Amino acid sequence: MDTAYLAEWANLLLRWLHLITGMAWIGASFYFMGLDQSLKPAKDGNPLIRGEQWAVHGGGFYHKQKFIAGPEKLPEKLHWSKWEAYWTWMSGFSLFVLMYWGQASTYLIDPDVADLAPWEAIAISIALLVAAWAVYDVICRTPLGDDGMAMAIIGILGLALTAYVTTRIFSGRGAYLQVGAMIGTIMAANVLMVIMPGQRKMVAAVANGTAIDPKWGGMGKQRSIHNNYTTLPVIFLMISPHYPMFWQHEKAWLLLVAMALAGALVRQFFNLRHQGIQVYDFWLAGGVVVVLVAVFIAPPHVAPPARGEAPTFAEVQTIMSQRCMECHQPRPTNPAFAAPPKGVVLHTPSHIQRQAQAWVTQVRSEAMPPNNATGLTAEERGRLLAWVAAGARRD
Repeated sequence: MDTAYLAEWANLLLRWLHLITGMAWIGASFYFMGLDQSLKPAKDGNPLIRGEQWAVHGGGFYHKQKFIAGPEKLPEKLHWSKWEAYWTWMSGFSLFVLMYWGQASTYLIDPDVADLAPWEAIAISIALLVAAWAVYDVICRTPLGDDGMAMAIIGILGLALTAYVTTRIFSGRGAYLQVGAMIGTIMAANVLMVIMPGQRKMVAAVANGTAIDPKWGGMGKQRSIHNNYTTLPVIFLMISPHYPMFWQHEKAWLLLVAMALAGALVRQFFNLRHQGIQVYDFWLAGGVVVVLVAVFIAPPHVAPPARGEAPTFAEVQTIMSQRCMECHQPRPTNPAFAAPPKGVVLHTPSHIQRQAQAWVTQVRSEAMPPNNATGLTAEERGRLLAWVAAGARRD
């Protein structure tokens, strides 16, 4: 059976699994952070209770309580939240390996940025994933880890440095997904390496009737808060391949930082809202302002249209045949694709004309062809844009 066809199925199933488990993990994270920040002092004055919440949802009332240390006795059934995080990372990492390592020449490498061999790009990618967790974990275990503002500043500066470096090593699209994979790895490692071990020690202490060391829960809370603020930036990086106006931009690293910061500010809006702090609208406004700055201060680089008269359709068709057809036909000859990307086919005159608005954005942003693998020249790109600007008419 065609390996490209099997790869497409693997891509679909892994992406679907990644979305399902990711929604479960994010939903649990958002719920518990919202619950934790909306707790009020217990009405009955129970000294074992740190806070409680009454809620109504789905036609019923709920009463949630959080213990200062632990209950006097463990219940028969204790719910854990861990597999959502593990499966989200495993499916996302597998998808990253399938696409960005398995097809490094197409997605991860841009010879105009750095002329790397596939094995070199993959080795650098692996090293960055390991280094991201190692550096982050070391910082968290220093006194700086307990200073929320210090960690926020370190996080922003670290993200900026990482975005700048990766966009000087990989293709723009590859750099965005590499940064997303690094953040996602940190988030999952927080659960596996810090949060879960601490919770197991807490459960064992309650079962044995011994005192709970506050640092176990404190470290878990620290990492949960970090995960909470990085969730929306990671979601943006997950969907970024669909928006070349970001990763194809000459300031792609700066736009990445801006959108990540906007996501963190929006998350702050919700966190303050759950606490009942009335200045939370300021943080939402801050996120909106950051996005607007990214839109208006950093306009996208686009290829200039050719001057003079628009080309004939025959010329457009010739350019398409030479530069685009290996991917955009019913059965692509490019081994990286089992089906035409995004379903765009350009093998007939009617398809070229009808889907002009679908392909012109990719041509204008210089996202297509990927890494300009087919050698589309600036003049040819301009001629295609001029034809669309003139009405995309067939002669």
